Amino acid sequence: MRPIFLFTDYGVTGPYVGQVKAALLARGFAGPVIDLMADAPAFDPKASAYLLAALLPRMPADAVGLCVVDPGVGGDRAALVVEADGRLLVGPDNGLFELAARRATILGLWRIVWQPDELSATFHGRDLFAPVAADLAQDRRPQPPWCSPTDRIDRGDWPNDWAVTIYVDGFGNVMTGLRGEAVAGDDVLVVNGRRLTAARTFSDLPPGQPFWYVNSVGLVELAVNGGRADQCLGIAGGAVVELQKNQDAPDAASA
Repeated sequence: MRPIFLFTDYGVTGPYVGQVKAALLARGFAGPVIDLMADAPAFDPKASAYLLAALLPRMPADAVGLCVVDPGVGGDRAALVVEADGRLLVGPDNGLFELAARRATILGLWRIVWQPDELSATFHGRDLFAPVAADLAQDRRPQPPWCSPTDRIDRGDWPNDWAVTIYVDGFGNVMTGLRGEAVAGDDVLVVNGRRLTAARTFSDLPPGQPFWYVNSVGLVELAVNGGRADQCLGIAGGAVVELQKNQDAPDAASA
């Protein structure tokens, strides 16, 4: 039985994650469930796509991802199964899997055509994606025809590295869509008029000092030693980050 991980924007309060887990159990799934993320960028498949792609390599190699950031639920967007280097991802075809698919060495894509007997117009995570994920995790398929091969909708205008803030964690650290390999250690990042230089870790700088660093999942992150970068810099998700190749530019403390 494969493990399942949940990646959603449902939030940690309310009944939604619990109902999804109940639907997995109802489908006979009794394996491990990893609560990877319940606060993915809400209503934002694009920002969530960069975050999911960064987190995915640290999931078990045979995992099934139940991934739902789905503002178009009940509309004409398709439902997908994506195989990315052995991991199976189940969710909406709205760009959420774009970066994971683009970075995969081995890729397979299928459109889900099966539907359950009862399908809420607004909760496909519970009624459609959870049963499919549970079946895939148990190496079985819904009754045929359950899916058909499909081509990926290529969002070629989405860059490989996105110089935009995509997620603010509970400590106020701000992740961007830039991977560490897209920047150099002497680069300066400018956000909301503030110029940030790089540090290896928080304690390399005095308390209250803002900086950028490459975080534990390989994304460029904005942070403050002992403080909240979102408040210090006056930013949230969606802020543009300017990359400057100038090691002699002033840092945030002197800006």
